[in-house]
Amino acid sequence: MKKGNTSTQTLLGVKHFSRNGVQTAGHGELAYFLVTPTNISVLSETNIEQKIQHLMQLLTVQPDIEIICVDARENFEHNKLSLAKKAEKEQNLKVQLLLRRDMKYLDDIQLQMSTAREFMFCYRVPHTSNEQTLSVLNRLEKKINEQGFDCKRATKEDIKRFISRYFGHVCEYSLDDVD
Repeated sequence: MKKGNTSTQTLLGVKHFSRNGVQTAGHGELAYFLVTPTNISVLSETNIEQKIQHLMQLLTVQPDIEIICVDARENFEHNKLSLAKKAEKEQNLKVQLLLRRDMKYLDDIQLQMSTAREFMFCYRVPHTSNEQTLSVLNRLEKKINEQGFDCKRATKEDIKRFISRYFGHVCEYSLDDVD
């Protein structure tokens, strides 16, 4: 296969964005729900156990939900490497110091953002009429919210952002492993 002949959409098996989410080539229609994460570091042990119970109940009632989690942060490694190379070549000590401060600043930002996560629930939409599908998705969204999760149906832009962030991290890590 020649490089550049296959689109990202084709590689992912996406036919098009549908009214409810994404229509795929092999897996039918997928609907996505954004779930706002809970900062469990401020919850008591009892509240954490309750959150886990709610998730278990949701997955028991709705076992066909898939959970997707991605880092909601940027990776600054390429920027830090570029700054390090510039600092090595720089003759002016003051500029060199500023470049090293910039590297430390990027480290600090990355550390602060390292625990940021985004969650999405994916649901494979059964082959039904549009009215039935809408009813099923509304009930599912209601069930998720009733279990104590703050969720909303993902928009086309949400799905694109999620996919690009997921594949950006996957490609970044796999490319870093190549010599």
